[in-house]
Amino acid sequence: MPTSLTIALVDRPGTLADASDALGRAGINIEGACGYVCDGQGTYHVLVEDAERARRSLIDAGFEIVDERRVYVGPIDDRPGAAAALLRRIAEAGLNVDLMYLTVDGRIVVGGADVREIAGVLA
Repeated sequence: MPTSLTIALVDRPGTLADASDALGRAGINIEGACGYVCDGQGTYHVLVEDAERARRSLIDAGFEIVDERRVYVGPIDDRPGAAAALLRRIAEAGLNVDLMYLTVDGRIVVGGADVREIAGVLA
């Protein structure tokens, strides 16, 4: 399964670019990403295939990785209600989603306490 890294960022111009650049210089393709600021703390989720090399490049560049986890990545239709239908299936199975974003090619990234069960529901 692909890996989503959560990177802590300082809320100032350029930190998102710096983290992305560190990955690019290491030859890591960012397959999906989500960045935001909450209570003054920047957070950057990146989907990568080579977690070890990505982690090393970010740490070497001075970034703190606050979470690393396997996630489900799968297809989703580009139409109204598609995400709701997918998320409803997960909820009806009694599973909680605590992370969701899209990849650059339109797939959905879903994280939760039991990603293998989530993947099984969506298979």
